[in-house]
Amino acid sequence: ATGITSTPVGFKNYIDIVRNQTIMPMLSSYLIKMVVAVPLIVVFSLIIAMLINQPIKGKGIWRTIFFLPVIISSGPILSELTAQGATGLPSIAESGVLEFINNNLGEWIANPLESLLNSLLLVLWYAGVPILIFLAGLQKTDSSIYEAASIDGAGPWERFWKITLPSIKPLISIVIVFVVVNMSLQPEEGSVIIQTRTIMMLDKTVAGTGMLSGYGAAATLSWIYFFLMIVVMGVFIGLISIKRKEPKR
Repeated sequence: ATGITSTPVGFKNYIDIVRNQTIMPMLSSYLIKMVVAVPLIVVFSLIIAMLINQPIKGKGIWRTIFFLPVIISSGPILSELTAQGATGLPSIAESGVLEFINNNLGEWIANPLESLLNSLLLVLWYAGVPILIFLAGLQKTDSSIYEAASIDGAGPWERFWKITLPSIKPLISIVIVFVVVNMSLQPEEGSVIIQTRTIMMLDKTVAGTGMLSGYGAAATLSWIYFFLMIVVMGVFIGLISIKRKEPKR
């Protein structure tokens, strides 16, 4: 009986990807974009959650407003915004920030930053779920702890560092994992996801032309992409796990 036969190629696919002049810039661009976007989304989400958690009227309405983009993003509206290039802030281009980045930074870091700024609204679009996660954590913190700290003379900054932040640290790890995975799976133009699909669709007859092709190369790129996702998540979670040393009195 005959079946599917395969020939082990060792690390050939990995070597081909490292030498590929199209994919490696995509991977470096992905890393730089994650380094900038993940802290931005986490900080923005935490600030908004803390503001909504204040004693204000219409908390449910504000929660709905910030979560609404998450629902819309699964439909054609987000695709239309991306196609029309309406995911950036006009004030960024008008203020000369993009021009400064292109003139003063290297191409390998300027291109990812420019791409991030041009899709800044899209990045903040992902903040809906993290805001709800942080808000749930903040509402579970006993308000009497804050009252006791205020009586002892603790200011807003001290209450944040010594009460709020320690209480939501586990949630920050969850938010980091969610943001990294969610942003990594977005099939935007020029992303590694699109490149992987393209490689899978290419016929093996183009293998001699220097182009990556076939399921083997696509699987290799997927493993590299997965490894980079784990590295990014590990670095950020490791950073927030560092314990702050209290000054000796």
